Amino acid sequence: MPELPEVEITRRGFASRIAGARIEGLRLGQPLRWPLGIVADELVGRTVVQVRRRGKYLLLDLDQGVLLVHLGMSGRLRFDTMLPPPGRHDHADLQTTQGTLRLHDPRRFGALVWAAAADAGMAGKLLSTLGVEPLEPGFQPESFYQALGRRSAAIKQVLLAGDCVVGVGNIYACEALFQAGIRPTVRAARLSRPRVARLHAAIRDVLQQAIARGGSTLRDFAGVTGELGYFQLDAAVYGREGLPCKRCGTPIRKTAQGARSSYFCPCCQRF
Repeated sequence: MPELPEVEITRRGFASRIAGARIEGLRLGQPLRWPLGIVADELVGRTVVQVRRRGKYLLLDLDQGVLLVHLGMSGRLRFDTMLPPPGRHDHADLQTTQGTLRLHDPRRFGALVWAAAADAGMAGKLLSTLGVEPLEPGFQPESFYQALGRRSAAIKQVLLAGDCVVGVGNIYACEALFQAGIRPTVRAARLSRPRVARLHAAIRDVLQQAIARGGSTLRDFAGVTGELGYFQLDAAVYGREGLPCKRCGTPIRKTAQGARSSYFCPCCQRF
């Protein structure tokens, strides 16, 4: 599933090129996760002002309303002035004066939703439960500590829930916990201030590294021009079960938490 780094890479790949474009049409294919929320023809003539990201959502601010895009489990966007005819898994083409934005999603868990504003309608409902952005100034060690202190679940599951801090997906949670020396199964409320401070710094560092490496291409992800991500090649623990820890040499272990796999070093992450 595309996480914060992949969505940010996607945003950067077309945001400046689509800004100021006037919408000429919207072609919809098979139904996606949620209905569009507006008659497609009513978008014609509206202008794309800017493209923002909130967690794993992209928001295309229009001069009237906002289009929210979610990539789901396997979605990706392409933006170009010349695209081939839409294929079986191309479910939305937003045609503009500066190119076509295409949503390709084989599993159809993605979405394209219009709302009058980011805090209204379906967009407001989807965005209202999101936690603080980890790469913005509002993400502070003390407030993070206070939020974790109210959670009795395992720290890995709290990170994935997205209501304390948003966008720390499975691979990045595993890597940040390793960097901070915290076992993924420890209860969030048990973490001391110093350990939360280390985790706070690790989350920011791991996400920034991932963005610099173009995100992670595990199966389906590619940027808007087809470029792949390479952060997975630098992973210290994720996907490395049985291989020696890059820090101490102990074999990396894998455990199941909910429906996700957690990777950790039993020596470097004792508690």
